[in-house]
Amino acid sequence: MLGPTGSVVDASALLAYLLGEPGSAAIRAALAAGAAMSIVNYAEVLTRLGDSGDDPASTHRRLTEQGLFGGLLDVVSLTDDDVVTMARLRNPTRAQSLSLGDRACLATGLRLGWPVVTVDRNWAAVHVGVVVQLIGP
Repeated sequence: MLGPTGSVVDASALLAYLLGEPGSAAIRAALAAGAAMSIVNYAEVLTRLGDSGDDPASTHRRLTEQGLFGGLLDVVSLTDDDVVTMARLRNPTRAQSLSLGDRACLATGLRLGWPVVTVDRNWAAVHVGVVVQLIGP
């Protein structure tokens, strides 16, 4: 259940946390304080872990059993308004080459009024009305 404040975590941030990469301590703190992720970004995480040989269903089950999915991290569906926002964000984020998944994260942050957390340095120049917190080296 979402609280009044928190952070929206993008796929790169959750992957850094899961893989113990630089910035994982900051992501751990964001998760402990309350965090959400769009279902699209969660699919990205499972896909990328699948590219490394992990079975997506087994990974999802493990993350659920460990209390990450459905516990520390609320995975939220996109709304009709979110998809319109994602489309509107295309032009303002084109120069940073943000993907559809990136824009799903930003739209979720805009809807919730929460900052977004990422390790993707391209987001430093994104100014679309949501606070972007860069983590990692």
